[in-house]
Amino acid sequence: MSSGSPTPSRPVDPAPRQRPTPPGRSVMSSSRAALSALVQRDLTVLRKNFGEFVGRTVMQPFLLVFVFLYVFPSIGQGIGSSGGARGESAFATVLVPGVVAVAIMFQGIQSVAIQMSQEFGYTREIEDRVQAPCPIWLVALARVLSGAAQGLISAVIVLPIAAVVHAPGVHPDLRIHWWTAVTLIPLSCLAMTALGLFLGTSFEPRNIGVMFGFVILPLVFLGGTYYQWTKLSLVDIGGFHWLQTLVLVNPLIYISEGMRAAFTDISHMHLWIIYPVLVLFCALFLGLGLRNFRRRVLS
Repeated sequence: MSSGSPTPSRPVDPAPRQRPTPPGRSVMSSSRAALSALVQRDLTVLRKNFGEFVGRTVMQPFLLVFVFLYVFPSIGQGIGSSGGARGESAFATVLVPGVVAVAIMFQGIQSVAIQMSQEFGYTREIEDRVQAPCPIWLVALARVLSGAAQGLISAVIVLPIAAVVHAPGVHPDLRIHWWTAVTLIPLSCLAMTALGLFLGTSFEPRNIGVMFGFVILPLVFLGGTYYQWTKLSLVDIGGFHWLQTLVLVNPLIYISEGMRAAFTDISHMHLWIIYPVLVLFCALFLGLGLRNFRRRVLS
């Protein structure tokens, strides 16, 4: 081959194709994943401390039914208007749903309000949570959802205990209405954890004792735990049923009456009142709680 002949040129590879980049995760998808992770974190902590959770949940309801339904009838101290075994059984029928309602309320306060007050305290542990890749309000919503799950577990644990702890001859007349139970219990849990969020972001950690004295105790004693709302019509001044009207501002009265509708056949507030009012309370407490939460995180 002569030196003047052209050297065959190397075939030039075409430009490599650029791989399509996978689309990035949407804000909604990221927020959903972060919300799920936050809730799973709380439930994992609950699983590791489940024994403590059960003891804390059971103690107060167990003492209520033990004293009122076992000790009092055993020592002859009258309950249920001193109507003998029949009156005691009637009172037990009223009390058992009220105990479930109180357990749901206390679990909502304990799992959200108390935890929030600690995280907003001196250590500012809340700052670890708000670093999650999601909006600030979603962090608070995760706490509400995990608290509602704990309230649901509390109701499942407390109901059989409250139903079986009673003296011989005292028999609560329970009838489970499943559709009402499976719809009303989760709604009640959400309403109480939303209340817990509102209280936990409204009170400073040093004022938690004030919250129990001026908020929690009135809620319990005026929340229909030991009596039916329908019977309060007997308390009146000049024909005005003032107490029956006053307790309507208490969210616990609707839960107590709802539990009576779910577990008994005795008279109770109409369900067409209970459901919408609980939804209203849930939206109100959740809205106020999320607003307070954002303010306190950013302050």
